[in-house]
Amino acid sequence: MSERQRANHGYCASSADPRNPVGRGESSALGGVALPRRLAAAEPGWTDETDVCVIGSGVAGLTAALHARQAGLRVTVVTKVNIDDGSTRWAQGGIAAVLDPHDTPAAHAADTMTAGVGLCDPTAVEVLVTEGPERVRELIRFGAEFDRNTDGSLALTREGGHHANRIVHAGGDATGAEVQRALHAAVRRDPWIKLVEHALVLDLLTDATGRAAGVTLHVLGEGSPDGVGAILARAVVLATGGMGQIFATTTNPVVSTGDGVGLALRAGAQVTDVEFLQFHPTALYLPDSELAQQPLVSEALRGEGGHLVDADGVRFMLGAHELAELAPRDVVAKGIMRRMLATGTDHVYLDARHLGREMLESRFPTITARCRQAGIDPVTAPIPVAPAAHYASGGVRTDLAGRTSVPGLYACGEVACTGVHGANRLASNSLLEGLVFSARIADDLARDLPPQADPVVPDAPQWTVGPDVRKSVQQAMMRGAGVLRSAESLAATAETLTDLAATRDGANTESWEAVNLVTVAAALVAAADRRAETRGCHWREDFAAADDAWRGHLITTLAEDGTLHQEFA
Repeated sequence: MSERQRANHGYCASSADPRNPVGRGESSALGGVALPRRLAAAEPGWTDETDVCVIGSGVAGLTAALHARQAGLRVTVVTKVNIDDGSTRWAQGGIAAVLDPHDTPAAHAADTMTAGVGLCDPTAVEVLVTEGPERVRELIRFGAEFDRNTDGSLALTREGGHHANRIVHAGGDATGAEVQRALHAAVRRDPWIKLVEHALVLDLLTDATGRAAGVTLHVLGEGSPDGVGAILARAVVLATGGMGQIFATTTNPVVSTGDGVGLALRAGAQVTDVEFLQFHPTALYLPDSELAQQPLVSEALRGEGGHLVDADGVRFMLGAHELAELAPRDVVAKGIMRRMLATGTDHVYLDARHLGREMLESRFPTITARCRQAGIDPVTAPIPVAPAAHYASGGVRTDLAGRTSVPGLYACGEVACTGVHGANRLASNSLLEGLVFSARIADDLARDLPPQADPVVPDAPQWTVGPDVRKSVQQAMMRGAGVLRSAESLAATAETLTDLAATRDGANTESWEAVNLVTVAAALVAAADRRAETRGCHWREDFAAADDAWRGHLITTLAEDGTLHQEFA
């Protein structure tokens, strides 16, 4: 990473920090696990070319594509299933932005920094809160229709960790779906944006200097028998979303298998803060469910006055935090876990009955309908809820222009670590981050985009693992690296992942996804094992308090021999 990137983040070199608790290049319990540097795949049977290849079609990817087009660049958007099958459309709560004249960017920044527990990059946060309002207004110009008051002004609400009403929403609790619809329509209107659906990106292509030169990918029904092809590009933008599918219980869609982080690690890029994966406090608890994606019960329901209670009706968050149920998500998730452990139960309840039928059905139609589908009427009964893996605060390390440590490779949205979220994301900052930093990437592309270079074939270990390891990864991660972690639980998870990484399989979609799951899970466990403290959404039972010596970042890379290495910065 360049000195400019380090300066933008405010990171210090690990070797210069006398408090460095880990040391340069040391390994954790997973230090010896062998991971592939390339995915085993057939040679590309077809090739396409573009200026900018955007991987992902959520809020970050489509915004990056639209802004790149405004800069006059040709754009190809590659998406794993259909254009609207990612995480964006599932976002219920809304977008946090300072749109009330009585609110201020400084107040939004303060709430963000508090939630991040000392690990937010102040400069990145300032960019988010100052540029965010204009990005929301731009989204409205793209056609997004947000809920409004009777006087026509935007209807603003509050969510956990916020001290002001600054959340814009649409359709009550269907904000993500409306944002996705508007961006999708805008992309469809531009004939110079090419869309490639049902495509799993495999690996980054680089030129002789190590600069990104495109990607290999698998498209169903295209080219060679297994569909492998290549898109050559002058720049590649990762906007692949999250990694929630490494856990057995998650609000993430089934496509969120950490593909972008896996690709970035194999390409030699730096990844950071992956131990800080946020568990949403209130996923709908469905006993014996085989669902790959747990329904979300939005934080906005608590923002409107819903109460968390145990089986005896006790509001256990009162007195636990000044904001009670609206405390930052890590605080609420931990409060729920503590109450579950104390009472020997596997869920608590969100009681919204006092809000009334009209409020629930008009403001929260999606949640109300999903609860009723499961046999629970929130008008007459409390909603059973439990924490579920939700949002990755860390990811591929970028600077303020979205540049990664690999030249020509950019990242935005949940796959990226911009420095905004620190150790815990503030509610509804995710869609805003996607809007703000994807636009910044396009600005950088417009300034500095070299001609297309010829990719070179790397000489790197390549293989895949068995597709049947997916469930084993998810179960092991939930047991040992979920909301509660310890040296003992993480060591057991590391042992399981090491065994799973040793399996071998052929070149197919399920095996490629399995490699990404094992790779990202291994990176998370290695970082969680090293971070000997509790901070934000990383909760160590054996290190119950935050430690100033750990007020920094673990930077993970994949070495030439396929082993994970970490530095503290």
